[in-house]
Amino acid sequence: MNRAFVLGAGLGTRLRSLTQRLPKPLIPVANRPLIAYAFDHLHDAGIRSFVVNTHWLADRYPTAFPDGSHRGCPIAFRHEHPEVLETAGGLKHAEDLLHGEPFIVYNGDILTDLPLAPAIAHHQQTGNEVTLVLRSKDGPLQIAFDQTSGRIRDIGSRIHPATQGAFLFTGIYLVEPRFLQRIPAGQKISVIPFFIEMIRSGAALGGIVLDEGSWWDLGTRDQYLAVHQHRAATSTTAGPWIDPTAQIHPSARISTASAVGAHAVIGANVLLQDSLVWPGSRIASDSILHRCIVTGTAPVEGTHKDADL
Repeated sequence: MNRAFVLGAGLGTRLRSLTQRLPKPLIPVANRPLIAYAFDHLHDAGIRSFVVNTHWLADRYPTAFPDGSHRGCPIAFRHEHPEVLETAGGLKHAEDLLHGEPFIVYNGDILTDLPLAPAIAHHQQTGNEVTLVLRSKDGPLQIAFDQTSGRIRDIGSRIHPATQGAFLFTGIYLVEPRFLQRIPAGQKISVIPFFIEMIRSGAALGGIVLDEGSWWDLGTRDQYLAVHQHRAATSTTAGPWIDPTAQIHPSARISTASAVGAHAVIGANVLLQDSLVWPGSRIASDSILHRCIVTGTAPVEGTHKDADL
């Protein structure tokens, strides 16, 4: 398996104050686009070709990846217009770019280092049509999974209302090309109804539980900030993350869970506590920012806490 479909077309409505400037998969995490971590994760598991669907602020993707590649692996972009087609519709819309081969689907708004190799091996060994990567922690537990048979039994109690899920769906799944035959062309539709149909018909919708490593859904500003705090505490490339082109006054104080992007300007006596300053942003002298996210280019001044600026 050497191909991946990375979901990049979402509207980022839960982070609307941030995604006015960038689609969510491109928001900077430790000064790198979030989707670049997905590409790295997939590359390290042997993936050598990426397909990304786009919709909201689609022109930002070629800007982020001007040569259309990542670590020497090509990225094919497929735009969805006039509306986003959701997961199944997006897959069907990009079917020709997947070349009739097995592939991994990877949500573009998650950050994880869970091991992908066991999932790939399990999928290939079981002959599943689709294999969902699951966890028993870290988020809403909506998947009913029979670990003895290896089959998914319910999703969000849609089939059996009394059934309680015990597993998280990570947003990563491995797919055989025949699954795309289930999806009608040109429709806006999620993969979930097709998964439910597979469960009802006894089709091979399997799962694998991988609790190793970390998993984050960057759906809220608290989670976005928490990822930086986690990386500052655990990563070998701990913060603060400061782009070499940023202009920072020597008197500025920047905490380890903060980041300052390219060409940003930080004035004298500024205090940044657990705050993220995006590329091109400017912080006036004597300002104090605590748990703030600065995305705009207008100068920011004064004292702010838990604000998107």
